[in-house]
Amino acid sequence: MNKLFKSKVISNEALTEEIYLISLEISDDVETKPGQFCILRVNQRLDPLLGRPFSIFEHEKGEIKFLYRLKGKGTNILTKLKKGDSITLTGPFGRWYPFPEGDFIVIAGGIGLASVYYLIKKFPQRAYLFYGVRNEKEILFYEELKRLSKQLYISTEKETSYAYKGVITELFREKSIQLPFPIYACGPMMMLKELKKIVNENRPCYVATEERMACGVGACLGCVIKTREDFKRVCTEGPVFELKELVL
Repeated sequence: MNKLFKSKVISNEALTEEIYLISLEISDDVETKPGQFCILRVNQRLDPLLGRPFSIFEHEKGEIKFLYRLKGKGTNILTKLKKGDSITLTGPFGRWYPFPEGDFIVIAGGIGLASVYYLIKKFPQRAYLFYGVRNEKEILFYEELKRLSKQLYISTEKETSYAYKGVITELFREKSIQLPFPIYACGPMMMLKELKKIVNENRPCYVATEERMACGVGACLGCVIKTREDFKRVCTEGPVFELKELVL
């Protein structure tokens, strides 16, 4: 069950010029699962009126973390928060990733790492991680990911000394032929569209979509996504879906 919390900022760190990691206090009795999200109300004013949804990056006793990119007014306000500042937190919301029974593949596109890091950490040394970013500066938590993953593959859109140059779906297509494991993915819609062309429908593939959300409880219908059956609400019937369900 989701709850409303008045939380305190533990830290709010700039990892790059655009990407931040915020850590907040949270009640010890809150249970979360990888793939779920929370809504952060960045201030008590009417502008911006709505809170912002963020995937749960990490959750340990008494502390919850969110990875986010500076994009607009709401996230700009969020970047200004300092240790000890107050913030309203609601959650957790949404369907989570089904827990893998053995080894598994993870595909993270850019800030999509925010959704899958919690899963990788929960099941260490079992994930074959394919991690794609814009440039070398946006490769985050490299040492942690290398330690937590069974195998780490990185791609960048610009050439670097140790990463594959290109998009992450191309690297996945090249390297995953001999990896018959379920897939977990989060990233831009273009990445998911390409993934749908690659993955056989008989293969389990769970994706977290990045649709814009408002209320978080399915009332406003502002985050619907088209599926084979009907339009579904990302906030309540997602954000995790089977890839074969989606019409992309």
